[in-house]
Amino acid sequence: MAEMQKKPVGIMETVLRDAHQSLIATRMPTEVMLPIAEKMDQIGYHAVECWGGATFDASLRFLKEDPWERLRKLRDKFKKTKLQMLFRGQNILGYRPYADDVVDAFVEKSIANGIDIIRIFDCLNYMPNLQEAVNATNKIKAREGRGHAQVALSYTIGDAYTLEYWANIAKQIEEMGADSICIKDMAGLLLPYRATELIKAMKENTKLPIQLHTHYTSGVASMTYLKAVEAGVDVIDCAISPFALGTSQPATEVMVETFKGTPYETGLDQDKLAEIADYFAPYREECLKSGLMNTKSLGVNIKTLLYQVPGGMLSNMVSQLKEQNAEDRYREVLEEIPRVRKDLGEPPLVTPSSQIVGTQAVFNVLMGERYKMATKETKAVLRGEYGQTVKPMSQEVIDKVIPGEERLTGRFADRLENEMDKLEEEMKQWKQQDEDVLSYALFPQVATDFFKYRQAQQEKVDVSKADTANGSYPV
Repeated sequence: MAEMQKKPVGIMETVLRDAHQSLIATRMPTEVMLPIAEKMDQIGYHAVECWGGATFDASLRFLKEDPWERLRKLRDKFKKTKLQMLFRGQNILGYRPYADDVVDAFVEKSIANGIDIIRIFDCLNYMPNLQEAVNATNKIKAREGRGHAQVALSYTIGDAYTLEYWANIAKQIEEMGADSICIKDMAGLLLPYRATELIKAMKENTKLPIQLHTHYTSGVASMTYLKAVEAGVDVIDCAISPFALGTSQPATEVMVETFKGTPYETGLDQDKLAEIADYFAPYREECLKSGLMNTKSLGVNIKTLLYQVPGGMLSNMVSQLKEQNAEDRYREVLEEIPRVRKDLGEPPLVTPSSQIVGTQAVFNVLMGERYKMATKETKAVLRGEYGQTVKPMSQEVIDKVIPGEERLTGRFADRLENEMDKLEEEMKQWKQQDEDVLSYALFPQVATDFFKYRQAQQEKVDVSKADTANGSYPV
């Protein structure tokens, strides 16, 4: 039998971003990352994901760290390895659509501070919400030879999401000027044999490299990676073992060992990977002892496959029901989620659509009448502010929730005027670097609180320096 042609699969390491976002609510501080960064740089990863997603908000809000400073420090340590971030299309790293000038500025500063690959997604897979970020990345690439625009498709299942849908959208991504495609399976819904069909269908329609991202939540992720790699996927997202499995990704070392001696062999060294794992193992124990890593997030949750609900959305829903002393209504809400999703045009369930659908399902059950009360976000989805859905929304629900209101077609950001000058004027008293304006743009209150904290810290250092200069030393 003829020997198969070698096709090594790339490994993207998620421990510095999605793994800790999924397992410890994005609370890993920069000081834990830096001591191991140079060793990680020697591994030969396809890329290391270290920024974007929820890391930006969590750094400012909980860790009192400047996310831009984190990125610069990591870039300084990673001399050879590409750094990657997650970017929510027109929503950037926030929760509303921003004007194009904010998107452009954010992409520019991300690349200037050290990002190589920008993974851009939209919660509705609405292509016009991805285009500006792709254009901005491509402009920098043309000018400086740096920057890679990867478009991520939020994977979901439902009547509309046929193999033909995914194959066609892969073609559209190539046409919009992206450099690669990611299938972003945030809920762990992609089953192994379905992955074979999906990768083959997409590969027939595009020449772009395809990367697969999934979570272990439903228990099938490693098998899904195996079948996807055999079907031709180019890169898989993995987490070093102390921060793998549960709601995180399959373990890096397990996937490296799986492909040893096959045409897909990664070429990564298990001894070097063991050093990375040994470094993170004590930190995992600390997180377990403190309760930061909840053992509930480490198991398999088969309900994910039954109800198509991401793990984070389930825990959010349980806490909403607890607050209302209505935990006994849990099953009713679970059954209501697919109905609300259908009413809203069958969107994928990923931030922020998962929170919108989940919260509305809770209201529908607790109020005793569907859509008696609708959240402002539900109204925004029905108006078309988040973009157009794959299937039409329920006319009955539209008439009940936003009677007589104008419904938007096209891209909401086309209605927005440039924002950067106004934002800079609003926060100028706090500005110490251009990047501060962007932190403020995304999280005005959280960033302002951080700027006040930063100023207080700097004043303390100045006082300490003055004391030392005067010959007295602070105790």
